[in-house]
Amino acid sequence: MMQLEARSLGYRLLNEMIRETEEDVVVSSCYGERFIGCGASSKTIVVNGTPGNALGAYLDGATIIVNGNAQDAVGDTMNDGRIIIHGNAGDALGYAMRGGKIFVKGDAGYRTGIHMKEYKDKKPVIVVGGTVGSFLGEYMAGGLIVVLGLNSNKFPCGFYAGTVMHGGEIYVGSFEKPCNIPKEVNVEEVDREGLEGIMDVLREFSGHFSVELEKILNRPFYRMTPDRTNPLKQLYTAN
Repeated sequence: MMQLEARSLGYRLLNEMIRETEEDVVVSSCYGERFIGCGASSKTIVVNGTPGNALGAYLDGATIIVNGNAQDAVGDTMNDGRIIIHGNAGDALGYAMRGGKIFVKGDAGYRTGIHMKEYKDKKPVIVVGGTVGSFLGEYMAGGLIVVLGLNSNKFPCGFYAGTVMHGGEIYVGSFEKPCNIPKEVNVEEVDREGLEGIMDVLREFSGHFSVELEKILNRPFYRMTPDRTNPLKQLYTAN
């Protein structure tokens, strides 16, 4: 396993060394270094500290584990693999994501899952344990977003969740009924039977962060999907 100290290397040399090795990598003393793990198709990259913007952009099969928080644009245009964040994430988490999974133990910022899409067997997944900012799933064309709201008794999403959503689905765990939802989004409360399709994802979140599954399920859940009568749907060739 390769051990790298981000602070002494700088982001350019750090990323060159990560790209060139076939070994798993541990990055220590990370203070905002950008682009870590971009395009990686194999290996496990463990980051101790706070990686900068575009962590795991274009990720293509590798696993990235962050022992700390992450900044904006995590998993930008990600294709495959896993990103596991043991803290909070910034804005535009999973921007244009088209495959793989992102798990965040804490909160995420604005525009989580914007432009997510899926094609054939590629179905991207984002699970956030806490709350998210406004415009969750904006322009969402496919995939799955789950917001668990484990640290909130209120609706854990900001304003306008699902704006211009025309594919995919969003599940939100909330003791408070959804509010500020655009008219092009349908909302329904689901029971445990209605959660069967996402139970594997919930179990995976539980395993990554040692959160009891029963704690996750001990709240009402709401499923958000695009309104099939929405005329915006006609502008796209696939759902």
